[in-house]
Amino acid sequence: MSAIDKEKIVSSVPQKGFFGHPRGLFTLFFTEFWERFSYYGMRAILVFYMYYEVSKGGLGLDEQTALSIMSIYGSLVYMSGVIGGWLADRVFGTSKSVFYGGVLIMLGHIALALPGGLTAFFVSMVLIVIGTGLLKPNVSSMVGDMYAEQDDRRDAGFSIFYMGINLGGFLSPLIVGSVMGYSFHLGFGFAAIGMFFGLIMFLITKKKNLGLAGTYVANPLSPAEKKKVYLVMAGAVVLLGIILAVTIPTGLLTIKLFIALVGILGFLIPTIYFIVMYRSPKTTEVERSRVLAYIPLFLASVMFWSIQEQGSTILANFADKRTQLDIAGIHLSPAWFQSLNPLFIILLAPIFAWLWVRLGKRQPSIPQKFSLGLLFAGLSFLLILLPAYLGGTNSLVHPIWLVLSYLVVVIGELCLSPVGLSATTKLAPAAFSAQTMSLWFLSNAAAQGLNAQIVKFYRPETEMLYFGIIGLSAILLGIILFFVTPLIQRQMKGVR
Repeated sequence: MSAIDKEKIVSSVPQKGFFGHPRGLFTLFFTEFWERFSYYGMRAILVFYMYYEVSKGGLGLDEQTALSIMSIYGSLVYMSGVIGGWLADRVFGTSKSVFYGGVLIMLGHIALALPGGLTAFFVSMVLIVIGTGLLKPNVSSMVGDMYAEQDDRRDAGFSIFYMGINLGGFLSPLIVGSVMGYSFHLGFGFAAIGMFFGLIMFLITKKKNLGLAGTYVANPLSPAEKKKVYLVMAGAVVLLGIILAVTIPTGLLTIKLFIALVGILGFLIPTIYFIVMYRSPKTTEVERSRVLAYIPLFLASVMFWSIQEQGSTILANFADKRTQLDIAGIHLSPAWFQSLNPLFIILLAPIFAWLWVRLGKRQPSIPQKFSLGLLFAGLSFLLILLPAYLGGTNSLVHPIWLVLSYLVVVIGELCLSPVGLSATTKLAPAAFSAQTMSLWFLSNAAAQGLNAQIVKFYRPETEMLYFGIIGLSAILLGIILFFVTPLIQRQMKGVR
């Protein structure tokens, strides 16, 4: 897409109307709010649904298996963004991709809301994985479409957008977690309703608020290419179905093998993407340099999300098994703790948005913000090992330790995640705009694929070692990134 096309899209969007930002930010803010309400509500109770006994309304899976599946689920959700980004860039455009994805997500939550056991669980996984891949990277790309390349409001706009994500993430675990003890399926039903509201919001307001944003196809396929792609996709689905039909009954494909394969793909796919984008004739010399600069940021993001995403696995288990849940006559649901991360983001995101605008050209560079994110992520894990050090691994700990750990990692998240979204839209080659946003989310997929392997090492007796090694590794990587910032900055070719 040419610079002229970008200017045309920006000019088509009303540039004032939502806290001093483009009016379309209102539409995307609330679309993502309801999508995240549905996703985080489902995620807040999913791991408990998997390992709770059947008599308690769960599936009765082994606890360690449930933790690994939870990580792989998250990995596949973000990995599917590659497909969603490609379809947006080549076939649908981002606006249609967002709508189609929302429909699939809603159907996935409906499948979970029905008492269908493991069959319904796996069906819902497929629908939500594909749907999120279509929606999540593309709604973020649409936010970037509304701002001119040198618009100083861009980082602040992504921070506001990020606050909407976390407002939905804050409310849903409280609501869904409150009904968890009564019925898991009722909780999943609330998630389906949330996605329905998001779809309605998007359809009603997009024409007036978004202008041309999301309506173009950045690198469209020709009719002949489309036909070929559809045939290949149909053949791949049939082949996959045959493979699963043969390998699952015969025991050739086990859960452990599947987890390992997803973990490998989590790193293999982004590697291929970096190579393809760098070598593409559609990528200019300046864009190639920016692709190289993006690689260390991607790796730093993997390390950060490896820690942050354990809030729905290891820390969820910690809340369920190792935390005092009866405080001052109030019984706490273990799912409620997953509202802490978005709560702190809601409280702190406006401060960070104001800070970046206030500092203007004096704010830390993108790599420096990433290094700060890693530092705080590492500290959050060092903090959570203190209860075991002070009181041992056999006693229940006060909830304040979880609260403080979530607070510290959120400070790191606000240094890295909204900034990473904004940096991706700045560094992306024009021909790979939506796909580069998918690549950003692949860092989360790689992190959770890695987590599926390392969560197996978490035990009460290894608790201090587990948190200590991971926390110190993040801090060390953050220090290294800080010292190589000048080199990365030169490769970014003017992007700050």
